[in-house]
Amino acid sequence: MKSQYLTAREAADLLNISLPTLYSYVSRQMIRSVEADSKRRTKSYLRADVERLLNRKLLRENPELATETALDWGEPILESAITKIENGRFYYRGKDGCELALTQSFETICQLLWEGDLVENAHPIEVNPLPEGWISLLAEQAHLRLIDRFQMMLPLMGAADISGYDLSKTAVSKTGRRIIGHYLALLGNNQPKPENMTVAQFLNQIWAPNWPHIDRLINMALVLCADHELNVSAFTARTVASARSTPYTAVNAGLSALMGSLHGGHTERVETLIREAQFSQSPQRAVADRLRRGDEMPGFFHKLYPDGDPRAILFLAEIQKVFPDSELVQLVDGLVTAVYDAMGLHPTIDFGLVALALAADFPKDTPLALFAISRTAGWIGHIIEQYEQKRMIRPRARYIGR
Repeated sequence: MKSQYLTAREAADLLNISLPTLYSYVSRQMIRSVEADSKRRTKSYLRADVERLLNRKLLRENPELATETALDWGEPILESAITKIENGRFYYRGKDGCELALTQSFETICQLLWEGDLVENAHPIEVNPLPEGWISLLAEQAHLRLIDRFQMMLPLMGAADISGYDLSKTAVSKTGRRIIGHYLALLGNNQPKPENMTVAQFLNQIWAPNWPHIDRLINMALVLCADHELNVSAFTARTVASARSTPYTAVNAGLSALMGSLHGGHTERVETLIREAQFSQSPQRAVADRLRRGDEMPGFFHKLYPDGDPRAILFLAEIQKVFPDSELVQLVDGLVTAVYDAMGLHPTIDFGLVALALAADFPKDTPLALFAISRTAGWIGHIIEQYEQKRMIRPRARYIGR
């Protein structure tokens, strides 16, 4: 695996520039540097920044490359006022996401993402009982994952809710609350939610009754995962919404993308890694075994955060505070250290979601279900924004066939 950092000479050669020009880029904050050797006063330069500048240079010289790179972590292709990712941090509507996770409820974040306001008394998310026929149908599919049952339920909801065709901001916000409320009704088997109970408290009650005071951790997970700019599921939801489909169909499209093994479905592979470490009783052994087999290390390294995913850093630290004596959490901490020592990689939020689920003994499939509930908030925000832009997303393909 390539190093995250380059020497000055390597960076300059890659960009085909002189060293003084490289240093001017650093002084203009176009390339980040870190101290490599304090005695020699040498620095290393972030490979991701250098490669980003190189890509921009190539695109200026050959504009046709833009079509090849824009959809693969390339230059921005859509305007959005929802989430900004910059310099190793992320922001919801200009507010630091990690700080929001420490201070705000998931309900408040929904209102912020959907309506642009950070208010003290956000609209609650109510849990209304599902029709008995739906409950019976979904109960027959108990072998399916929770997220699969979410997908089964959404078409039923859309068909039964004529107000879903109202695409105004206020109406779509209400539809978003109904969708999340129906997720909760399904998870709780139609168990009512008290009026003053938050989404996090309700999930705590149904998933971890033996740990009655971890709703703060669940709320943090919901806030940290609510949105992440134009990831594949958000882009999918926006594309469907751009055709003026209802929020129900756009959210279902987002769920389809989230389930992929390179997106939210990644949590299942993270759990396998942690289970391997448990079985071998040694994080170092589990990491070594994977490296020998040529297997990847799921739950580690995010391309947008080469110095570490701030969501995972915060969340794993909070998990350790809540479960200081947990053998599982100690194992997870050892795994983080072992992977970093062997590969220099940092954990992602996917790893944190699985760590919480295993530490609190959540039911099966809950990391991905928690991700889906949370990310639905972001999708609704993107869907509202796309409706307001009133244009269909329809890129062209560069034909390379016969």
